[in-house]
Amino acid sequence: MIPESPQKVITRHRDGRIHAYVVGADVYGTLVPAVVFQPQDGDEVVESVVRQDLERVVYTTLNGVVCLTRAGDLMWASDFAPHSDVRHGHRPGCALSLDGRTVWVYRPDAMAGRGHGDLWVVHDADSGAVLARRELETVGHGAFHHVHPVDGSIYLDVGEGQDGSVIFRGTAGADSEPEFVTYPWSDRCLIDMAPSGRQFMTVDHEQADVAFHDHPSGDVLFALPVEAFGYDPQESFVEWSGGYLTEDTAIVTLGGENQDEEEWFRYHLVDVRTGTCSGELTGEVNNPYELVPLGDGSWLTGAPGGHPVRWPRAQS
Repeated sequence: MIPESPQKVITRHRDGRIHAYVVGADVYGTLVPAVVFQPQDGDEVVESVVRQDLERVVYTTLNGVVCLTRAGDLMWASDFAPHSDVRHGHRPGCALSLDGRTVWVYRPDAMAGRGHGDLWVVHDADSGAVLARRELETVGHGAFHHVHPVDGSIYLDVGEGQDGSVIFRGTAGADSEPEFVTYPWSDRCLIDMAPSGRQFMTVDHEQADVAFHDHPSGDVLFALPVEAFGYDPQESFVEWSGGYLTEDTAIVTLGGENQDEEEWFRYHLVDVRTGTCSGELTGEVNNPYELVPLGDGSWLTGAPGGHPVRWPRAQS
């Protein structure tokens, strides 16, 4: 059974501000921001996350993490020391835990030139106090957080450019020290987690296949190479995008170039119960990364004005 999760809040950055949107059960079309946060003067926001009650925002810059109230008051901030003058090649990220009590921050300190490896730091969401710190032994450019919808564990996918991608998982109980697990791959990119949290989806870093894994073991349930979708692996590849459209259906994006050297991509549907291809999904998108499935049968795309657009799945 898929658990009932709290309302989904997503953010977009426009005109120097953080726009927070609530993805309601019956809200489709162009979304309107429920609240707009103004970062502190001079802050260039890299990534942001808004609390479920819309009263606080946490965001990263190249040199720190900041927590503000809805009114714009500073709750806490933590600088990444020493200050880095490197402008490109590193993007710090952040996530809120499922219960909202902790903030998880990825620091790509190696690429920032801080003299040590990357860090994953857990902060108290109210005070900013550091609860745990994990040295990752990676040299990442950036990372994606995925919060498990049931047990609250946090997945982190660190992208190391041509060197691959490393996946970690952190767990933190209400009264226990966080524990960290490193999965035994350096060549798989974490794409999405099923709505129930029972499994997750990865794509080979070389883009040769897509795989579906058990949570939390990481054991491969099944994998599909490019050939399974009817394409030539010498001319086509699996994009690092897609995800779970529903609990039973995943979107896998295939791409390549035609004879005129024009790029193409298509969204294929996979029945994760049987491990078989089950049709295609069409959508008005400009690139293979624009479509974001939400796990409830709907998905997001962009719009010319910068606001996200939510689409319902066509009824057959």
